[in-house]
Amino acid sequence: MAVNEDILCEKRFVDLARQADQKGIVCFSNFLTIHELNILREATPRLYGTHEVFGGYPNAERQMAAFLPDAFCYEWNYPIECIQLQPMYPKFAQELSHRDVLGSLMSLGLERDKLGDILAKQNTFYLFVRQEMSSYILEELHEIRHTVVQCQIVPPQTAENLTPNMTEHTSIIASNRLDNVIAAFSGKSRSHAVSFIQSGKIFVNGAERLHNTYICKPGDVISVRGIGKFIFDGVSGETKKGRIKILYRQYI
Repeated sequence: MAVNEDILCEKRFVDLARQADQKGIVCFSNFLTIHELNILREATPRLYGTHEVFGGYPNAERQMAAFLPDAFCYEWNYPIECIQLQPMYPKFAQELSHRDVLGSLMSLGLERDKLGDILAKQNTFYLFVRQEMSSYILEELHEIRHTVVQCQIVPPQTAENLTPNMTEHTSIIASNRLDNVIAAFSGKSRSHAVSFIQSGKIFVNGAERLHNTYICKPGDVISVRGIGKFIFDGVSGETKKGRIKILYRQYI
């Protein structure tokens, strides 16, 4: 995102926070990217009231911000619904991918910021969408590639219990400093990892990290733009040469 776009993004947050404060209501953003969530975090001191973020399930990557006026005490919910999508005839269905599903949604004319995460469970997908988009998707999305699909809204409690698929990995690195960890995650050299960091492609727990001196801690959620999203599970041991063994998981 360019600098001018970053400024416009922050202005939208300030405007939503001001509206919430003046009208005494909760105002919501669309689904935000990791970069936009980082802008929101940095803009917090300049916002009216308070805000919270949520993407429909724990640790969602794309999340919606809710701006609340001071002393707001009424019950409210995020305008997010979860749609379960699965082949109508599983025996004859193609193997679908995240890209297939997203492409079909975009071909309906939907804007990306109206859509949250897409979770895959075998050949069943869970789509997190803005509430006002759900009926349109249910009415219009009938086929992905050459596979006939059926859609239905699932209860919030079902959505909130969903967990993304992950693969477990181990690696051996010199230390758990950020550049070493990113090199392990990406399969690139440490110099490549440093360039990722310096170019603003690394987010740790949603915050942009521009320096390689950060020491990764167990439970850190680390996103590498263009590579993927990971959870650093910590150090599991040490080699005879003094290098450390790390455990991590990658979202798939």
